[in-house]
Amino acid sequence: MTANPLLETLIPLVADLSRELDDGERYRRLLAALRQLFPCDAVALLRLDGEVLVPLAVEGLSPDTLGRRFRVSEHPRLAALLEHAGPTRFAADCGLPDPYDGLVEGLHGHLEVHDCLGCPLYLDEQLWGLLTLDSLDPASFGRFELDNLEAFASLAAATVKVSERISGLAQRVEAERQLTELYKQARQQPRELVGQSAALRKLQDEIRLVGDSPLTVLITGETGVGKELVAEAIHAVSPRAQRPLVSINCAALPDALVESELFGHVRGAFSGAMNERSGKFELADGGSLFLDEVGELPLAIQAKLLRVLQSGQLQRVGSDREHRVDVRVIAATNRDLAAEVRAGRFRADLYHRLSVYPLPVPPLRERGRDVLLLAGYFLEENRARLGLRSLRLSPEAQKALLGHDWPGNVRELEHLVGRAAIKALARHGERPRILSLDVQDLDLPAPQATAAFDVVLAPIDLPPAGLELRTAVDVFQRQLIEQCLERHHGKWADAARELGVDRANLSRLAKRLGIR
Repeated sequence: MTANPLLETLIPLVADLSRELDDGERYRRLLAALRQLFPCDAVALLRLDGEVLVPLAVEGLSPDTLGRRFRVSEHPRLAALLEHAGPTRFAADCGLPDPYDGLVEGLHGHLEVHDCLGCPLYLDEQLWGLLTLDSLDPASFGRFELDNLEAFASLAAATVKVSERISGLAQRVEAERQLTELYKQARQQPRELVGQSAALRKLQDEIRLVGDSPLTVLITGETGVGKELVAEAIHAVSPRAQRPLVSINCAALPDALVESELFGHVRGAFSGAMNERSGKFELADGGSLFLDEVGELPLAIQAKLLRVLQSGQLQRVGSDREHRVDVRVIAATNRDLAAEVRAGRFRADLYHRLSVYPLPVPPLRERGRDVLLLAGYFLEENRARLGLRSLRLSPEAQKALLGHDWPGNVRELEHLVGRAAIKALARHGERPRILSLDVQDLDLPAPQATAAFDVVLAPIDLPPAGLELRTAVDVFQRQLIEQCLERHHGKWADAARELGVDRANLSRLAKRLGIR
């Protein structure tokens, strides 16, 4: 009896439906079976999220593809696939731009002539996403493949449905949709936590766990790790998701205005108070309030903040009238607040009130290959902004990104990709179809030699004996910063670059140490 290749491929997938597999492994097996049935160079599974297609699994494509978000209106081939209920095959010489141009592994040129096939996936008669196949051989696919792909798509849809039920993906997708709706007027694209590392998955699990509770959350982590995005994600999966999330950066406010910004004021409360004004707590009533850089709050304001957290009541500046608010507070800081409490710079009672659920955000250097997914996300943003057909990383550039220690975390990566894209475009002198970013475009700083570090430390006096560790560290940091500023003639940007820290962080540290 002649073996049926379609049945031989589908039977293991049917068996997988009853197995407990994580999403990544289940989708990997699905795409491996797809390539076995339809030999080709690249396959992808994409989920439709509003007007954007999100890659969930790929084979044969650059790893940064998983971090990209393909807006359907910008990619006519993807739009054409979504418009047809069944499989679609494009002519080998089709003039429509291909979204994977420059992303097929091992191919550094253009997908000028190739075979392209795709099929939409439906769950409960609702359009869910796409399967796409690309072959560099323009005669790879035929009528047989179209018929078999439709059968395969039905099993693929069943695989996705099982995966969603097992992992709770449907609930997360709905949370992301709500987050998108809440912020679509403020941002052109929804913000999300991009990545697949174990560290990020652990963080996402904790977000879902604490999001459904009323607990106050203290988000900690280095500058640039994405603490605000974590706060948005907590709010999005909370029962308050339909109410506003109001944010305030405590470090950006002059001390004289902090109380008014938080609690509001009445007319005539102080010079310039021409009208009555609601504070951030009242604006967030029924929703959530995000206090970024909460460690920068003056001690006097900390006492008033504690009262609101304890009683839910506040007074506007200049008023004796009480206002009751129902607000969930999510705070964030890059400081060690426990150390700040011991140093007398932060109230112990407020610290314990804020840190009911402490939530550390991992730095980028602990997230492994997430750096490539995030790079893909930022590459796609810059591709659209610069009006390019394709923007990609060379293999050497990918290795350089993986080897960097990212002291500025995700924010550093975002700015680096943006600068690199502009440099590469200027280097070409004309707008190419595919723009590849090389190592020289990234302009990553070379690791500082140990000898250079010794030169900086040599003239610095050790703090006197008998000091507590925190005080001794402050003394040492003050000397180091002052001498660095002297070498650079008071130029803070140059000093920050030599010390390997963000300029804003250096400025805040210097202010705390009494240097400025």
